[in-house]
Amino acid sequence: MPATAYTLTELVARFGGEVRGDALASVSQVASLAHAESHQIAFLANLKYRDQLAESRAGALIVGRDMAEASDKPRIVTEHPYTYFAKVSNLFNPPLRGEPGIHPAAVVHPHATIGDDVRIAANAVIERDAVIGAGSTIGAGSVIGAGSLIGCDALIYANVTVYHRCVIGDRVILHAGCVIGADGFGLAPDAGRWLKIPQIGRVVIGNDVEIGANTTIDRGALDDTVIHDGVKLDNQIQVAHNVHIGEHTAIAACTGIAGSAHIGAHCTIGGAAMIFGHIEIADRVNISTNTLITKSLPKSGTYTSALPFSEHSEWLKNAVQMRHLDSMAKRLRAMEKQLETLEKKNK
Repeated sequence: MPATAYTLTELVARFGGEVRGDALASVSQVASLAHAESHQIAFLANLKYRDQLAESRAGALIVGRDMAEASDKPRIVTEHPYTYFAKVSNLFNPPLRGEPGIHPAAVVHPHATIGDDVRIAANAVIERDAVIGAGSTIGAGSVIGAGSLIGCDALIYANVTVYHRCVIGDRVILHAGCVIGADGFGLAPDAGRWLKIPQIGRVVIGNDVEIGANTTIDRGALDDTVIHDGVKLDNQIQVAHNVHIGEHTAIAACTGIAGSAHIGAHCTIGGAAMIFGHIEIADRVNISTNTLITKSLPKSGTYTSALPFSEHSEWLKNAVQMRHLDSMAKRLRAMEKQLETLEKKNK
């Protein structure tokens, strides 16, 4: 059992809510209803899992007000049990930040600026004029480019690359393998060949942003690519040059965002969605998984373009019909005109 344990009274003092049952019940970890032990706290946010309560061995529960009397176990009653569970889980499971200090195998340029209580792991490289804010962690094998700025309490996992002059805010988390500030895909045709356009902007990332493993964010061609405060990006996302993503927007894995797209605040974008370049997406837009967005979305709301799956033979039949939609529409309009003509003759 972990050394740090909290009573329900102590949890409520931190996060609010109401205790019912034994307020001095002590827990030291979170778990699911099905697998929790007596030292763990579980949550119930969906009524379809109510049947698991009777068999759960959890020492305590987090439940909504509609489930306040569904069990006699010690419990915290709250308006939003899932969010409450997330807060408790963060309390019990802070990020692992490695050994304090600078590892002897790290390479730190003498003109780099390193703040207090920074952890720099083996084989990390901090280039000239880079600034690492107080309390930040740079994981093994990561590279922080020349003139880049990492804010305070940032967590950079292993093998992350931050190119030159990029700006990373406070409390940012960059997961393994992500690349910040690679060149955007800027090319000009030149006598049958492609001429590379230098990408001289930066990537500027705000505070409290989290970026998933192997996600890439390209630097701007002229102006900056900007990721605003509180944005959450999943794994394997491509963000092209000069994109802006508004604060507290969340984007799921394998999404591709083309150059100069501007995405508003508090949006959600499902996995494998594709966003065309040079378009504007309003605040509080929800885009479903696998949806292709080809033009600006000026109004908040939910947008979906992905077709539901079907058996292959049925899909083939539907695909054939889709090829003929234009000609069918033309024939339908012609029939409507003929009908109008007949109706006029009969009057």
